[in-house]
Amino acid sequence: MYTLHIANKNYSSWSLRPWVLMRTLGIEFTENLHHFDDKVAIEFRKFSPAGKVPCLVDGETTVWDSLAITEYVAERHTGVWPAVVKARAWARCAAAEMHSGFGALRGQHGMNVGVRVEVTARSPELLADIARVEALWTEGLGRFGGPFLAGAKFTAVDAFFAPVVYRFRTYGVAPTGAAAAYLSHMLQRPAMRQWETEALAEDFRDPPHDAEIA
Repeated sequence: MYTLHIANKNYSSWSLRPWVLMRTLGIEFTENLHHFDDKVAIEFRKFSPAGKVPCLVDGETTVWDSLAITEYVAERHTGVWPAVVKARAWARCAAAEMHSGFGALRGQHGMNVGVRVEVTARSPELLADIARVEALWTEGLGRFGGPFLAGAKFTAVDAFFAPVVYRFRTYGVAPTGAAAAYLSHMLQRPAMRQWETEALAEDFRDPPHDAEIA
């Protein structure tokens, strides 16, 4: 069985991606949660070559980085990416864009599941990132029929945007039209609700993350 190393569910957007993907698709794994703290780099390198999470261990094979984990799992399980070629190509592009971009969104609207923030002003860069997310969601839903981004089933591209769903709710970002319906639909997914429930039950807080949001 796989072992998936993750960090605190309140904060770890990168950990959420493979976790919610594997939970939704029914791919069994053992969860190993590690707290963020001042020893994080040293402690995480005991199981992750990069010293970061998420990290998937499959026997003697170690896979780090959320995109690499996704592709590794996709080689062994069906349903990770859409079956239809056009939808699969679009899903891979959108997931890769999310993986490598959206710096303003990450930096100014960090994931903190249990908090709600009243935002009085957003930078032009942040507004551009938010607009691009909404455009991608609207495009995918329109092209492939929804209710998920690449069609009728939850796939990796939804997993990659799952942290954005929480970020939008935390900071009061309100998309419109089909994108709004998608956000609501994602929040009701059983795996997303499980992650949130367990995040809210955590009794460990990370001061740097909470200071950042303050």
